[in-house]
Amino acid sequence: MQKKSVRYLVQAALIAALYAALTLALQPISFSATGQVRVSEALTVLPFFTPAAVPGLFVGCLLANLIGGYGILDIVFGSLATLLAALAARKLRRWPFLVPLPSVLFNAAIVGPMLSYVTGFPMLPTAGYVGLGQLAACYVLGLPLLYLLRRYDKILFRMDP
Repeated sequence: MQKKSVRYLVQAALIAALYAALTLALQPISFSATGQVRVSEALTVLPFFTPAAVPGLFVGCLLANLIGGYGILDIVFGSLATLLAALAARKLRRWPFLVPLPSVLFNAAIVGPMLSYVTGFPMLPTAGYVGLGQLAACYVLGLPLLYLLRRYDKILFRMDP
């Protein structure tokens, strides 16, 4: 039992670190109000494999938004969007093609209006740009990642000791 919980914590921590590192390493495209593409959002397919990805993605997004981004609103609403998307993605495991969709929808619906408020840009185009960036990250990068990782999921994401 203890080994399982340690493995869960390690998986969550690694996912958080990877998300934050990718976001910050690609900061110019990760924190743009127009044309934002967070490559790290490709990792939002990981709840398909492990429940540890849910807190991992949330903490990784929170850390990235603390260091860069649009301040307290991004810390709260951006991290909330990622948490909700990760929870929904976990529920969609039976339909792999739909696993990236919650990230696209929640970020367009939550981060788009937040960015509009912070930057003064019109809301619908801003939400649209966020949604398009999410489509690129989650479907162009994330979905192939999901199918690639399925080959190795028993090794990478196992929870038994």
